[in-house]
Amino acid sequence: MATILAVPNFSEGRDRTLIERLCAALASPDGVVLLDVHSDPDHNRSVLTCGGPPLALVEGLVRAARLAVAAIDVVSQDRLRGVHPHVGSLDVAPFVFLDEHTKGHAAAAALVAADRLGEELGLPVFLYGALAGGRPRAELRRGGVEGLSRRIADGELVPEFGPPTLHPRGGATLVAARPPLVAFNCLLAPHTPFERAQEAASALREGGRSGLPGVRALALRLPSRGTTILSFNVERPQEVPLARLLEAVGREVEVVGCEIVGLCPEAALVGFPLDLLVDFDPDRQLLERAVGRLAAPAGESPDGEPKTRL
Repeated sequence: MATILAVPNFSEGRDRTLIERLCAALASPDGVVLLDVHSDPDHNRSVLTCGGPPLALVEGLVRAARLAVAAIDVVSQDRLRGVHPHVGSLDVAPFVFLDEHTKGHAAAAALVAADRLGEELGLPVFLYGALAGGRPRAELRRGGVEGLSRRIADGELVPEFGPPTLHPRGGATLVAARPPLVAFNCLLAPHTPFERAQEAASALREGGRSGLPGVRALALRLPSRGTTILSFNVERPQEVPLARLLEAVGREVEVVGCEIVGLCPEAALVGFPLDLLVDFDPDRQLLERAVGRLAAPAGESPDGEPKTRL
């Protein structure tokens, strides 16, 4: 039976009880294993990583999305939802293939999930990445919830699934099928002006002055930590390992620490100074080791309890 991953991002990073309920819903179908949970109060976002058979992952995703739409209002409470760009309660829902043999399984799961989210939950669903001709998430998130609503009303954007209006609480959801990427944050020195961080993000993202291929970058303030970060998605980690990215960042701004959100292919860390990583657990976060845990009972890690960082 094919095994893929799902990495839904929910717009809630503060309510521990709700996050635990989302985890339980996501991992409830037989064969689904919750591999990692990363929640952040400033982002007000939780990134949940699970693995299993494609249709079981779809079922778990729909169950969790139903709970999220009921509990997380991103439309009337948009300004309270944190610093991370978002357009939905279930903001993004990528299905991740681990090799070329499971690429089609991930694509099929993504399309089935998109259809069910639209039909059963009334969420407008937009595809991104390869399923949408390479369209990036940033293009859909531009202007946030309000901007997306306006662009739908103007006819600029039409969802591939679901109704042609935002859900009154849940907003919209972005769905993709993709290979593994690395979500990577660089914590900047406290004296770094936010404008300088923004300039660095612009320079380092693909197409920028010092841009690297497949690198998406944002500068974000984190009030609870009193610092600024550069938040990256490294879409081609084999081509741009984190050591190369860190070197490029260091030419722009001073870095005092780094963190990996979710799972990371081992090859992406070759040559990286691991002492810079904050709260990194290789047994949990290295992709190859996490995939090896998929034989554990559904919803459990080898010691019987999902590893959660809140």
